[in-house]
Amino acid sequence: MAGFRALAEQVRNPSLVAPQRRTALRKCLERFAPYGHRTTWHHLCHRVGISPYEREVDPDRLVLALTELEEARDVWLSYERRVARRRRLEKRAGVRQPTALDDWHRLTWGGCDIVPCEAPHHHPDADLAVVLRRVIDAMEAGRPRADCPVCGATDFEWRTHLPRYPVSGPVCRDCGIVAPVALLTPTALLKAQRSVVHREFAAA
Repeated sequence: MAGFRALAEQVRNPSLVAPQRRTALRKCLERFAPYGHRTTWHHLCHRVGISPYEREVDPDRLVLALTELEEARDVWLSYERRVARRRRLEKRAGVRQPTALDDWHRLTWGGCDIVPCEAPHHHPDADLAVVLRRVIDAMEAGRPRADCPVCGATDFEWRTHLPRYPVSGPVCRDCGIVAPVALLTPTALLKAQRSVVHREFAAA
């Protein structure tokens, strides 16, 4: 099974036809997809101006999408190295109890669903690397907040039966991410949960 780098070389390989290079990019998302496979694909297509269902794609646009994905992957790999280094030091010091940051890292290990989104068509507009840096910085700061770590909005709605992990959580109505529960204040979480009650009451 080809790894991310080998697949990236195929995306850039001018001797391959466009559908083969498109398939290689899709397979890259099986190794690294910050929003989940479908949503990350939709995001990249939106960013470079191609249809998610188009087969004969301009190879230059595929390379642009790959470049954004690679930059985000570099951000994530750097973060994973910091986590590994920190955990080694903590274990030497006898600190064995995992923190909320460690729980988040464990659940996002491997680089898929790092910043899950409500739906494939509802995701942040910003560059993937920018989004990852914002979420990582917020998690490492360790201070619960009332606003979205990605877009700064304060309007969350608690959603259940989400299509991917987590199956429920506070969704930012502005950018569509499912914010890590550990990042939000109790007041922000309560407000998000109350929004579900209000919506159900209005629909009754």
